[in-house]
Amino acid sequence: MQIVINILIILASVAAMEFVAWWSHKYIMHGWGWAWHRDHHEPHDNVLEKNDLFGVVGAVISISMFLWGSRLLLGEWAFPSATYIGIGVMIYGAIYTLIHDGLVHQRYFKWVPKKGYAKRLVQAHKLHHATIGKEGGVSFGFILAEDPAKLKQELKRQREQGVAVVRDAIGA
Repeated sequence: MQIVINILIILASVAAMEFVAWWSHKYIMHGWGWAWHRDHHEPHDNVLEKNDLFGVVGAVISISMFLWGSRLLLGEWAFPSATYIGIGVMIYGAIYTLIHDGLVHQRYFKWVPKKGYAKRLVQAHKLHHATIGKEGGVSFGFILAEDPAKLKQELKRQREQGVAVVRDAIGA
């Protein structure tokens, strides 16, 4: 029974990380963390971005959970479930790397999906990049993607209300 609980903790952690990623992307990366995130929104030829430091932060969180769960290090002060939370954070990081950096930004491989959810993910994130600067924007998640038509409507609304500067190429 414990293995089922541990698997559920891992799955719940992966799911929770999409909310954590959405929140941190919207309020940290597009807020006080913009100095690290800005180069991700601007053209460049660098292999690495300052934005990649957020991945290091995620790794530190995952490693910290492994350490907190370690009976070897902490003895009776350990919280064993933290190990499975750390695994969930690590799995989310791998999914993020494959989807966001690999599929959407094509940093590791070249494939442009023609249909299905993969196409929707790419479209939604490209609409996220349709704003200039850190203000406004849509689609702050990395795995769950809203309907691109709705995202275009929201960008149009933001442009009309002066909330965001939106590139003309989106068709909003």
